Formats: sequence, structure tokens, C-alpha cells
Amino acid sequence: MKFIDLFAGLGGFHKALHELGHECVFASEIDPNLREVYKINWNIDVNGDIKKIAKDDIDSIPDHDVLCAGFPCQPFSKAGKQLGRDDKRGTLFDEIVKILSHKKPSYFILENVRYIAKHDNEETWKYMQVAFKELGYAVDHHIYSPHDFGIPQHRQRIFIVGSLLGLEHFNFQEIDAYKTNVIDISKFIETNPTDYKKLPQSNQNCLKLWQKFIDRLPTTSKMPGFPIWGMEFGATYPYEQTFPYKLSSDVLSEFKGNFGCDLSGLDKDAQFKNLPSYARVESDFPGWKQRYIQYSRKLYTDNKSLIDDVVQEIAMLPSQSWQKLEWNVGEMERNINNYILQFRASGIRV
Repeated sequence: MKFIDLFAGLGGFHKALHELGHECVFASEIDPNLREVYKINWNIDVNGDIKKIAKDDIDSIPDHDVLCAGFPCQPFSKAGKQLGRDDKRGTLFDEIVKILSHKKPSYFILENVRYIAKHDNEETWKYMQVAFKELGYAVDHHIYSPHDFGIPQHRQRIFIVGSLLGLEHFNFQEIDAYKTNVIDISKFIETNPTDYKKLPQSNQNCLKLWQKFIDRLPTTSKMPGFPIWGMEFGATYPYEQTFPYKLSSDVLSEFKGNFGCDLSGLDKDAQFKNLPSYARVESDFPGWKQRYIQYSRKLYTDNKSLIDDVVQEIAMLPSQSWQKLEWNVGEMERNINNYILQFRASGIRV
């Protein structure tokens, strides 16, 4: 079959349909850099702004059997402002409708963030369903993420399929049969890469220090599943009914800050410099932050005699983000070097 690839990016849809034996007869991508890479990948010229093409030259789009489109998701994403069709990118769905109406392909496959089905109290989804029905398409949808199929990435997306011929011949259960609970990370990481950047020695030393910390924790206890905030080890400043910003320097001097730092005898500015950055806010601490503080302090008090000397070393690390650890591998082997590591602003993630 012949297909077109709208909002084509690097060519994800192209790769899938090409490997199934289908032919791409038209591609569109507004980003010039992506157009260049797409052409390198697939040896096909890529058109620009589909909005302009749909308005001024829709007949330049060849006849096709399948329309594929991963149309812009930012207007509908929970990570964005959720302006939906009020955002000019949100109206690009209407360009898809124009092309479906004009070219009448037998099938379409659309992809977007899963939240589009809930956006604006489902008004966006209802709008889309009405448009498909008016064009005569039978429609179904399902949510998938790469990790469902053994790929190490959590990225939930809604896939919407439509057919002018009905969908009796299609069901998502056939796709579900390819799901797996096993992700073999070794398939995606080179053992001896030729192009790599060595981790700086300071980062390596930081990891060795956290490994030392982990080795001190009792093997009979579960590894913490919450983010470990080292700055809370020895800290006593209040964070529930009240919090540092609301307190005078005299009251705050009765407490301890980062790693048990004594706050007495300091003015308010100096006291704040000896508090975690997330504790210098002017509003109540949200519940999740209170929990992480509580859990981190309890972890310290429960294991103080075992970890105190290591904690003093962690306190000397140059960045507060390095003084946090997120252990996201459950009860697997307690060896940091066996896992994927990220140095993030929120902490070192394992």
C-alpha cells in the first residue's frame, strides 16, 4: 500500500510501514533539520508546512491508502499549558481532517499523548470523534508505551486507527500479543563504544561514595524506594505545620539545617544558605516533599551508627543534586555500577 507521513520527524511511521513492505509517497515536516535527516534516512524529499500545503496546494498530495500522522502533542500534553485547539498547533488536527476529506484514504493511523482523550473534559476527543464519523471512518484507539514491547522507555501514547472499510478485520489484541514484561537493557547499550565521553573523576568519586553508603545499610532491610535527600540527615528544621520562611531567625536558631548544621548565631540569610534549596520557599511544603523529608530523616536516625562517617563525606560533595540518590531498581543487586545512571538536578538516579 501507499502511505503518507505527516509531521514526520525522523520517520518513525516510515520505518514501521516500510518494514511491512509499504511505500511512502509523500512526507511533510516543518523543521528543516528534521527534513534533512529524514531525507538521509529514507531517500525521499520532504515537504514543509502541511498547513500551507493543505490550504494552497492540497492536490500536490498524492493518492494514498494510509495516512500517518503524529501531530503536535504540546497543546494537549499534561507537561504543557494544555491550550488544545486554542493553540495554533492544536488546529493542525483540522489539516488532517482536510486531507482525509479530500484524498479519502482507506485507513489512517494517528499518534498523540494519551491525555488528548481527557483534554478539556473530553471536549477535544468528542470533537475528533465527530469529525471522523462525518468522514465515514470507523475508529478505535489504544494506549501503548515502548516499555510494553521490551524497549527501555516509558512514553505512553494513544494510537488512533480509522478505516473507511470498517474495523471488523482489525483488533488491538493482535498487537497486545507482542507485549513482554522483560526488558533486556544489554540489547540497547554498546559494550565497547568507539565514540564516548568518559565520566569525570569527580562524578566517579561521587558514585563510589554513594556505593559506600549503600553497603553500610543493613541487607535485612529494603532499599529505600523514595528519593534519599542527604541534606536531611541530621536536620531538624520544621516543615509541616510551619516552615523556615515563616520563622524569625531567633526561632530558627533553635533548629539544625543541612546535615545537622547548627543555625544558632546566624542571621536569616546565613541560616537560609545552610538549608536545602527546596526548604527556602515562601509557601507550605506540599505533601510529597514532606514525605521525602520525613523518610530521609528516619533513614538517618535508624542507621546513624552505621552511616555517620559516610554522611560527613556526602555533606562535602559540591552540589546538592549530588547529595540526593534515587534508587529505582527495587531489591535487585545493590551495585550502582550494574545499572543505568543519571546525574540529574533532582539527584543521582539509579
